Amino acid sequence: MFRYCALLCLLLTSGVTAAEPDQLRLATFAADITIPLGHRCMGVLPIKAQRIEDPLEARGLVLLGSGKPVVIVALDWCEVRNGAYDQWRDQLATAAKTDRNRVMVCSLHQHDAPVTDSGAQALLDSVGMQGELYDVAFHADCIARVSDAVRTAIASAQPLTHVAASEAKVAQIASNRRVEYPDGRVGYNRGSRMDPKSAEAESDAGEIDPFLKSIHFYNGDRELATLTSYATHPMSYYGRGGVTADFVGMARRRRQLDTEGSMQIYLTGCSGDVTAGKYNDGAPATRGILADRLYRAMVEAAAAAKRQSITEYDFRCGELQLPFHEGEEFTEEAMTAVLQDDTASEKARILAAMGLSSLERLETQPIDLPCLDLGIAQIVLLPGEAFVGYQLMAQRLRPDSFVMAVGFGESWTGYIPTKRAFDEGFGHSWRWVGRGSEAVIREQLTRVLAE
Repeated sequence: MFRYCALLCLLLTSGVTAAEPDQLRLATFAADITIPLGHRCMGVLPIKAQRIEDPLEARGLVLLGSGKPVVIVALDWCEVRNGAYDQWRDQLATAAKTDRNRVMVCSLHQHDAPVTDSGAQALLDSVGMQGELYDVAFHADCIARVSDAVRTAIASAQPLTHVAASEAKVAQIASNRRVEYPDGRVGYNRGSRMDPKSAEAESDAGEIDPFLKSIHFYNGDRELATLTSYATHPMSYYGRGGVTADFVGMARRRRQLDTEGSMQIYLTGCSGDVTAGKYNDGAPATRGILADRLYRAMVEAAAAAKRQSITEYDFRCGELQLPFHEGEEFTEEAMTAVLQDDTASEKARILAAMGLSSLERLETQPIDLPCLDLGIAQIVLLPGEAFVGYQLMAQRLRPDSFVMAVGFGESWTGYIPTKRAFDEGFGHSWRWVGRGSEAVIREQLTRVLAE
């Protein structure tokens, strides 16, 4: 007893703490974020939400105990952009008592789901188009409810002792937009659904990442959560008024039924140029077929998981200052003229507002490029519709490790083509970045993925 008291006095007087380092913990959370009827989908679709085919969800986890907490949340929404993206990160950071850049918010990019951009909606409000992009009050309520779910989850966080990284090949879902035609032409014409007899459907799949990747989190031998990611646009058919999480949501929910007590969180990989078009005819029944193929890969990846102990994690964050679109129609003057033209179509005015919001954002704030390093695996979140080439690039930069590259973080960029795609003339109204993006992304990926 005397020796114990003497040691305690020594610790107190020397300013040294006897506390052990915090044990790693994991909290998981989920909340409903289904849009109300009458809400616009994909930002510009002419048919607004008419019925709820299945709910939209926010699903995520919080890592605690090795530095400030890290939050990962996946939304069954099309995109979150600019000021709206910061609203999510700021409020979730407050809930988790961490920094904004340690909150990794990503969308799954289903098209029968909303696009949110606070700057764009404010511009639309100014020309009498209130609520045409999204419902601001509904958006705020979603953030508040997910933030509450984060606080509740942290209060009952579980010890995190092991992680595992695994993958499985996916059969007949992904195909690249890029098609080489028999006459030598190259076009980016393969959409999410194609006529099975078309040249686009009959052409080979092109550049894809054929593997579904999974990262598993455990308390002892009990699985707490699984992050699963696959690179493809998550649409079977869309634009008919039915709100849905589509085939990726179906596969995730089916897998959730298999794994009571383990949160299943699906993330969309870098897939700006990857769709299901080669294998999807757009028939309603095909949605279930695609879901089953994805589900089977989830099961196979889980069976291959081998636990390894974890005692710490690391977090790094780069910054991307991407160039803006080079076209004259994307100048501030041109987009302002379209926004203010009440004879222009709703779609054109909404796109103009989104472009103006993005241009303002570019001038004031770079894009964060966060990377969570679990030792055996790294999770890096890229912006917008980054092409699959960036996912493959990230894997090549760390050939010694397991890299999960996720897309659809900060999404003001729209499509982010590779240099090859730019050189081949890739063009689309949903692209706000310009040439030179690949070099910037490569430099920052190299930095955040470094050991």
